Amino acid sequence: MPHRSPPPIAFFIASGLLALGAQAADPQVVKLGFAAPLTGPQAHYGADMKAGIVLALEDINKQAPVIGGKPVKFELLAEDDQADPKTATGVAQRFVDAKVSGIIGHFNSGTSIPASKIYADAGIPQIAMATAPAYTAQGFKTTFRAMTSDTQQGSVMGGFVVKKLGLKNVAIIDDRTAYGQGLADQFEKAAKAAGGVIVSREYTTDKATDFSSILTSIKAKQPGAIFYGGADSQSAPLTVQMRRLGIKAQLISGEMTRTDNFLQLTGESGNGVIASLAGLPADKAPGSAALIARAKARFGSADFYAPYSYDATMVMVNAMKAANSTEPARYLPFLAKTQYAGISSPKIAYDAQGDLRYGDITVYKADKGKWTVLETVSGN
Repeated sequence: MPHRSPPPIAFFIASGLLALGAQAADPQVVKLGFAAPLTGPQAHYGADMKAGIVLALEDINKQAPVIGGKPVKFELLAEDDQADPKTATGVAQRFVDAKVSGIIGHFNSGTSIPASKIYADAGIPQIAMATAPAYTAQGFKTTFRAMTSDTQQGSVMGGFVVKKLGLKNVAIIDDRTAYGQGLADQFEKAAKAAGGVIVSREYTTDKATDFSSILTSIKAKQPGAIFYGGADSQSAPLTVQMRRLGIKAQLISGEMTRTDNFLQLTGESGNGVIASLAGLPADKAPGSAALIARAKARFGSADFYAPYSYDATMVMVNAMKAANSTEPARYLPFLAKTQYAGISSPKIAYDAQGDLRYGDITVYKADKGKWTVLETVSGN
């Protein structure tokens, strides 16, 4: 066996220095919290939202960001709030205990609102998908939106139905959630202001699937349109049951109905349904269509929420970069002053309440398994 000399002492010194250098270069982990329904009938909304966040953080981490003079790596902590307010507050407290630097979520207004108090008390910024006016009306400095509020969306749809469609007699149904009721309230207010008459106001829940009693009552009043405030897990069976009962009224709804899931659940019964969605059509937005295609290729399915959650993530991280800090108290003022050109909108900025200063509303119609654009109302 040949004799091998031991490595020189310089070898060990150099190796030690290399090890110390590698250790010093290890990035600091910055945790962001995300919460949405990830199980149950609304799981597709949460999966869509999560896809945008995951892709955003991957893009950010690829750039090897340095904040506060230190390399950082963003890590997502995801929780299933089950679209349930009580579960959401438990999730919020766990995020606070985990010392996350920010929250992207929750998805539903009914979960975002109670959770926002916990985040506000902890001083943690939150960008939610919530659209109910009550979310930002609480006056917390930590609450921001990823989408325009129901005040704008409901107002557009109320006027559209009465003035553009010429349907003055309208029945309204909502699911009693913060989102569904808030959207229906705004729609009713705008419809009345445009000269419409509300012939019936009915209520259900976000767990219901049988609407025969409500629809039978409404059918007798012969409305030209029925507005539904709630998710596609209810608006889809509602639509099918309307057709079975021979109700000819035009069904109108909001963005939680304007989904591929709704089209799949309703089939031919869904033809003619009209639904609104905040923002420009994907092919008109700066990068929404490309992001949705990327999310579909990566995760198998994606819809319109992914671009909004992608932008929300980018906005939050950019505020940290501008503040040169991941500490919530230090980057919060920079988040409030955001001026960002996103993929969902060329102009993202907040007012004093955390509402988006600019926003478009697009009205869609279901036609042979696709959503086609009827009109875009500019808010810029």
